Amino acid sequence: MTDRELAPTGDGELRASPLELFFDLVFVFVITQLTASLAHHLTPGGLARVLVMLAVIWWMYDAYIWVANAVPPRTHGRRGLMLLGMGCFLVIALSVPRAFDGGGEAFGWAYLLVIAVHTGMFATAGVRPGAVARMGALNLLGAGLVITGGYLRGGPELLLWTVAFGLQLAIPYLVDLPRFQLRSDHFVERHGLVVIVAFGESVIAIGVGIGETELTPAPTATAMLALAVCVGLWWAYFGADDEEKAVHAMARLDDARRNLAAIKVYNLGHYALLLAVILFATGAKTATAHPTSPIHLPEALALSGGTALFLCANTAIRRTLALGPTGLRLPAAALVLVTTPLGTRLNPLTQLAATTALLALLFHTEARREAISEQPSAPEHGARGLRQHDSDEPGDRRAPVALAADEAG
Repeated sequence: MTDRELAPTGDGELRASPLELFFDLVFVFVITQLTASLAHHLTPGGLARVLVMLAVIWWMYDAYIWVANAVPPRTHGRRGLMLLGMGCFLVIALSVPRAFDGGGEAFGWAYLLVIAVHTGMFATAGVRPGAVARMGALNLLGAGLVITGGYLRGGPELLLWTVAFGLQLAIPYLVDLPRFQLRSDHFVERHGLVVIVAFGESVIAIGVGIGETELTPAPTATAMLALAVCVGLWWAYFGADDEEKAVHAMARLDDARRNLAAIKVYNLGHYALLLAVILFATGAKTATAHPTSPIHLPEALALSGGTALFLCANTAIRRTLALGPTGLRLPAAALVLVTTPLGTRLNPLTQLAATTALLALLFHTEARREAISEQPSAPEHGARGLRQHDSDEPGDRRAPVALAADEAG
């Protein structure tokens, strides 16, 4: 054991391993199941259930990213534990559709095993027993709430699972988080991969919505526009090299601030991003199934609200890490919400077309503004003009502004 809470992972770059990418495939299924659950119960109560299920699942799934950052799965023992955790997440995903209707017990016991495996992996990382005991005990308490809620069902289950998530939010402040030595390169990359995995669910939802419908122009155009919106969300997250900028931004922070930023940006912030993708995928499934007919308000709101929520969460992330300009993204999110009546009064094809146009306009305007901000200012042009004339016409000693005016003429 070392004197630190966690031993460093070593020098050099740490990249996501193939096993971690395999692990993410199970999370695709989790997102798929949550989307299907919301699509079948697109009501305030159904949304509340998905909010809580995603919260408790994502917390522990993200915890596996943290542990792989500390102890990369390079040995057979660590790989075995990761695969065991993966199997437990599969059981959790399978129980999602009935988690509040008789399947909460299976969800809870699988969740307990996920926590036990996670704690065991940390115990192999050179972590002091006291730190493992604190973290494990708090996580086990949360699992106990989840298991108990699974047996109670209904409103009490929702309440207990919400309390469990609240307890999880307090854990980083109770286990000496500032002493965790987080590797920025691996951490940022892994979360980017999770976002891509979530986008895959949107593509699946598009296909499920169309089903066996004949590919006439209307459903084909709707599918392409839904994909275009998904591309727009991808652009919001990756299009300005934000991932690379985030690595540098995180690396510049000391351990304490880096870890707190990781909680805000990559746990809470990405929770909002994943919820946004689930909402959009739910709306996209209905849109591609009924491209030319008006849809109900919940489906239209899911379509626009998911896109708007993604832009809002992405804006908060960019501001927290100072990744780039954000001034246009919140107004764009508001305008996307305004497209909702297009789906309820006309059809989702029109709503998706308007959303696509707004996203295209947003990123085009951002690119234009960035290009203008990178252009040299007038005094710089004048200075260059002075230097040029100094070399070509040594006798000319006019002011730089005059020389720049001559060049412009």
